[in-house]
Amino acid sequence: MGSQIFSAILVIIVGVGGCVAYFWGANKLLDLAFPSRGVAGRAAIDNLRRQGIVRPWLFVGPALLILTVYLIYPVVDTLRLSFMDRAGQNFVGLANYQWAVGDREFRTSILNNFLWLAVVPAACTFLGLIIAVLTDKIWWGNIAKSLVFMPLAISFVGASVIWKFIYEYRAEGQTQIGILNAFIQYLGGTPQVWISIPFWNNFFLMVILIWIQTGFAMVILSSALRGIPEETIEAAVIDGANPFQIFWRIMVPQIWGTIAVVWTTITILVLKVFDIVLTMTNGQWNSQVLANLMFDWMFRGGGDFGRGAAIAVVIMLAVVPIMIWNIRQATRESGEGH
Repeated sequence: MGSQIFSAILVIIVGVGGCVAYFWGANKLLDLAFPSRGVAGRAAIDNLRRQGIVRPWLFVGPALLILTVYLIYPVVDTLRLSFMDRAGQNFVGLANYQWAVGDREFRTSILNNFLWLAVVPAACTFLGLIIAVLTDKIWWGNIAKSLVFMPLAISFVGASVIWKFIYEYRAEGQTQIGILNAFIQYLGGTPQVWISIPFWNNFFLMVILIWIQTGFAMVILSSALRGIPEETIEAAVIDGANPFQIFWRIMVPQIWGTIAVVWTTITILVLKVFDIVLTMTNGQWNSQVLANLMFDWMFRGGGDFGRGAAIAVVIMLAVVPIMIWNIRQATRESGEGH
């Protein structure tokens, strides 16, 4: 444990120190290449203009390089592999996509992903909005917000391990250590292996992601609610509107754009959900999702690069349109804010 903590601290120091050294050194070299001090007249103006052209690239350049190496190239290579055979060497055309359409597990994964999409974004957004409204009206609201936001700081694997203890099952006659089964046993019910119940186990897994992402939705929506002009609320109160009407007819319409951005952001996350399923069920008991299925085909059972890449392309095609819409919506909101 001590060596791991030391390694983490060392990486942080080296990483942050390296960034500081790079930007300081790059700016220093730029000032030396195009000096603006000690140079008079037109030459100083020209050097300042050149510095203005080059300096942004000193900051953007490393990010563009990393994006090219770790994002653009993998996307292009994944597209290529999706048309190749198991070993990724021979061209097979659309065979991998034809296999996906006819594969039962792939269809199950698609249906499970749709089920996640129907439940998780709606639940996170709704709960986040309700909590944001309620906590703004109580004196200990910031404490409540901190508690709701806290799960967001936990990794998906860590959160899954926590909930694995909640769903834990012990054989009949043994003490139930799982909170859920212990509570059910206390009420006189029968403990169950909850995550192995087909169909319903998907909802038990969804609870984990809802628990994590509700804090994100709450923070964003709380900020949007505080941007609503007080005059509109006061006018509604004077006109005799009750709190329910104020919420649905005054507040929600004014932050609808933010609600849509939060909804779509969580939707993108749900389309890529992997860690929770891998940790809790590994796709067993009809809980498979696309990302976990891709992982299985790509890295397990000998590895099938063609089929794994085809599934990755399907996920990408589902995510990209939502992501583009989300960016445009966020840009529009930002523009209107100015």
